[in-house]
Amino acid sequence: MARSYSPNFNLPKRAKNKIKFIIIHYTGMKKESAAIQRLQDPKSKVSSHYLIKKNGEITNLVPDLYQAWHAGVSSWKHLKSLNKNSIGIEITNPGHKHGYKRFSKKQISSLQKLLNILVIKYRIKKEYILGHSDISPGRKKDPGEKFPWKVLEKNKLSLWHNLNQKKIKKFRKIKLITKIDENLFLKNLYKIGYNDIERFKSHKNTKYLTLAFQRRFRQSLVNGMIDKECLLISKNLLYQ
Repeated sequence: MARSYSPNFNLPKRAKNKIKFIIIHYTGMKKESAAIQRLQDPKSKVSSHYLIKKNGEITNLVPDLYQAWHAGVSSWKHLKSLNKNSIGIEITNPGHKHGYKRFSKKQISSLQKLLNILVIKYRIKKEYILGHSDISPGRKKDPGEKFPWKVLEKNKLSLWHNLNQKKIKKFRKIKLITKIDENLFLKNLYKIGYNDIERFKSHKNTKYLTLAFQRRFRQSLVNGMIDKECLLISKNLLYQ
């Protein structure tokens, strides 16, 4: 693992038991070199603990016990401002604005090795390995619908449902009959960990929340519409 430290972090050191989450991001920039420069630029006020390059090489930018600046305005369960409780991992990818690509096998292999180390070291639960869009659904799309959460789940490094995807697909695009079902979907998301549900009750904000859920758990169709398939997946996740 290479080390190339960024000045963008908070003092003092935090206690080891404060680290409860791992947040996965994509860099969202055209060039990897520009992303690295930004993560190390004091003016950008952005950083992460780790960067995984195109070739799978891992660079440590901020030591784990210091608070990096990657999550921003964020929440999960009862916690807010997750920088203080998380480790941030950036993965080189141009993102939705610059020709979003699949993540390479080398990147995902390196990520899994890194996650295995961090999970053991800080006793992190698999359901607390999250994407940026999970904790900031109104602002962020990363790591996006091409990120292989299901692959991570096979190695006990992510939450995923255990429904047969071919069977539940027949419920796709079937509208929920009542407002009660829509509210049940939102309540399920709250129980999973998506926070600030009250703020998302307007039509526009509910759509942002649904898009975040779909990018994570229904990746083959991300349309912001709450349908029966989404409801079934949300129910199933509560029992994983």
